[in-house]
Amino acid sequence: MKHGKVTLLSAGPGALDLLTLRAARVLGEADVLLVDDLANPEIATLAPQARVIAVGKRGGCRSTPQAFIERMMCRFAKCGAHVVRVKGGDALMFGRAGEEMAALRRAGVPVEIVNGVSSAFAAAAGLGMSLTHRDHCAGVTFVTAHRQDGSAPNWAALAASGTTLAIYMGLHRVEELSATLLAHLDAATPAGAVQWAGTPQERRMVTSLGRLAADVRAGGFASPTILLVGGAVAEAAAMPGVADVLDGPDAAAMPTRDGNHDMAHVIPRAA
Repeated sequence: MKHGKVTLLSAGPGALDLLTLRAARVLGEADVLLVDDLANPEIATLAPQARVIAVGKRGGCRSTPQAFIERMMCRFAKCGAHVVRVKGGDALMFGRAGEEMAALRRAGVPVEIVNGVSSAFAAAAGLGMSLTHRDHCAGVTFVTAHRQDGSAPNWAALAASGTTLAIYMGLHRVEELSATLLAHLDAATPAGAVQWAGTPQERRMVTSLGRLAADVRAGGFASPTILLVGGAVAEAAAMPGVADVLDGPDAAAMPTRDGNHDMAHVIPRAA
């Protein structure tokens, strides 16, 4: 009997050409795809031989229960199938990979991981900034505002870390997290927001921490949006194209690299 297995595959932020070569090879070997909502649905074209099952999974939306997904993976694998669990971004970054690996190991199902590009990296690339910068920060911290028990991260400790904050699933709590960070950081601290990072629908904004909540609401940003906070975000203001200022209701005050105030930059991805 054929022995099955599960591969946790990182689909990247959306664009198919951001998939790794290994990911493309594994997709071509798959018998079953279990695909998250944030993964590009066109990824199924790389696995024409596979049965494709959409399992949802987007913060704040209805989705397939996690326990049911884990049972499906185990059942298909024990029947001899190569199950590829397709996750947006990198599977190991806020993708419940730890829970799924634990369930598979308890069931005696072999599991492997294919890494990929996380959406925070795509967001930084879209803004033309580095997540780490010797002139501005000591590192980068990846944090989710969507915790299982509903509690908030320790924003005070994160503010004191001296790192760029890459905040996943923070849009629904942007007012709360901004207010808490403002108790520990200057209102002029550079901040950015990128919706649908790494896709043709990408929208980008550079503003200040003091204006972040108001500007993402005025700009109509929606999930999925990555929030970036820290001095390194100031480098985005020097990027050609990001310096183009939108007039109208999407515009709001923001600090420039020299500390002066300009207008918030809301930039749709170029065609």
